[in-house]
Amino acid sequence: MAQYEVNNTSISTLLSWIRSEEIAIPEIQRPFVWDSTKVRDLIDSLYAGFPVGYIIVWKNPDIHLKDGTISSGKKILIDGQQRITALQAAIVGEPIVGSNYRKKRIKIAFNPLKECFEVANPAIENDIAWISDIAPLYQPGFDSFNFVINYCKQNKLEDNKRSDINAVITRLQQIQNNNLGVIELSPQLDIAQVTDIFIRINSKGVVLSQADFAMSKISSDNQYGGNQIRKIMDYFCHLMQKPEDYDAILHNDIDFSSTEDFTEIKWIVTENEDIYVPDYTDVLRVAFTFKFLRGKIADLVSLLSGRDFNSREYQEAIAADSFARLKEGVLAFVNKTNFQRYLMIVKSTGIISPSMIRSQNVLNFGYALYLLLRERGIENAVIEKVVRRWIVLTILTGRYSGSPESTFDYDIKRFHMNDPMDLLQHTEEGELSEAFWNNILVTKLDTAVASSPMFNVFLMAQVKMGDFGFLSEQIDVKTLIEQRGDIHHIFPKKYLQKFGIKERSLYNQIANYVYTQSEINIKIKDQAPRDYMALVKEQCLANDIGYGGINSMEKLNKNMKENCIPPEIFDMDYTKFEDFLDKRRYLMAQKIKQYYQLLK
Repeated sequence: MAQYEVNNTSISTLLSWIRSEEIAIPEIQRPFVWDSTKVRDLIDSLYAGFPVGYIIVWKNPDIHLKDGTISSGKKILIDGQQRITALQAAIVGEPIVGSNYRKKRIKIAFNPLKECFEVANPAIENDIAWISDIAPLYQPGFDSFNFVINYCKQNKLEDNKRSDINAVITRLQQIQNNNLGVIELSPQLDIAQVTDIFIRINSKGVVLSQADFAMSKISSDNQYGGNQIRKIMDYFCHLMQKPEDYDAILHNDIDFSSTEDFTEIKWIVTENEDIYVPDYTDVLRVAFTFKFLRGKIADLVSLLSGRDFNSREYQEAIAADSFARLKEGVLAFVNKTNFQRYLMIVKSTGIISPSMIRSQNVLNFGYALYLLLRERGIENAVIEKVVRRWIVLTILTGRYSGSPESTFDYDIKRFHMNDPMDLLQHTEEGELSEAFWNNILVTKLDTAVASSPMFNVFLMAQVKMGDFGFLSEQIDVKTLIEQRGDIHHIFPKKYLQKFGIKERSLYNQIANYVYTQSEINIKIKDQAPRDYMALVKEQCLANDIGYGGINSMEKLNKNMKENCIPPEIFDMDYTKFEDFLDKRRYLMAQKIKQYYQLLK
């Protein structure tokens, strides 16, 4: 079976196919990412007769309708959208949507005397030698004869130049008759094969994903409201990051902004949270995982195409039901109450800054789990406990690192079928045994990566438990993180380097890090721990104020315990550095264990 066929199609024919919706452009309402100069270069290449590459389309599988007839699937543009959109902008004169969701025209100007193209600007528009916009030349009824006469008169050209200008204008108009290569993928290809082809296309150096392919499939659908679903996701994510574009979207997309769907998302304009800032891939993954109890996005493409996994045929009823369920999942995601309550649970773990959570997949599954348990009617107190502990458990174990789809699939099915508390406890017994707390976690804390998930969980524990910064009496870790306080080396870096410990992987161990106030950090400078801690002890015994305001041994011992500083610190210099790291890693692991057990 041939997997594809290659044909040459004129640009004018291709544009007519798009107007008649024979070919669906998946993201026609989304921002155009090409710079205007790339549009100019494309037109210039066509004028010069250079090849401009291929576009790739795939014909959707034919679907069996309820009455027994078969509906022929339309073609989806897999690759080449930017070129097609550029041609529509330059030749047809259609406005495109910019990065701020405002419509704008890209006018390509042409100088018949020099036979060159430029992006139109005020200077060109005032220069009679230039045709400031080539689009009118391709409109039906364009009078090229009189146009050439007028152009020659305005530019005071001799009569014998008229034929030359006429030839140039004719050549310019012939651009729309140039051929573009069209690679049409066979409708008999398996969805997985088409997905693989899609994600291998990398014409702009941007790695495509199965989620990108699924979004193309969704937005190219008009029959079941796919394009509407796409807009809900796109606008929600965009407005969360750029609320100032609200008015532009409101006026640019009047039809959508007047719908109930837009009403459901516009609250995000006033939301100021930055801990969980999803993109459309995150929305898609959460909605699909929660509503379909699956983790593999390739399965979503099959379901939206109407595939019956048993008969391997494509049924209209399956496609219709899949789009309906997907929309339910998306609307549940963007729901104000759901989103804000989930964020409250996330913050209740001690996550108070986006820098404290590296894995978006942890937050994505946490939200899918929250939505699933709510739909199951589980009590709120149980939902909060399960979701809160599951988020931290998955960070500690790296459960969703790398490719998470199979694990998403496995976990969501188990939470659907089992009592959530029983499942949580069963998982904790297997994953968070005493061996984990006493050995595995201690080993994971042996790293010099400051953004390590293990160090972040330690900070979450300090936030949750209300700990104060190292040697601080009044300033807590939460405030230091929020105000971007200093991460201090307990064994100062310059001190260690002075005694030959120069490897970053040693002096930057996370077990050598604490949050502290800048003034304390400056005062410690490059002293050995036994030296500056002797001064702190001295001020405590004298009931004096020096380092951070701690003036009693009781307060000092409490602060050291909060920050997991071993009591041997008073006698430690560079010769005891590695011994210090071993002791502190163990104390940090035990604190994380205590913190996890407090997450009720």
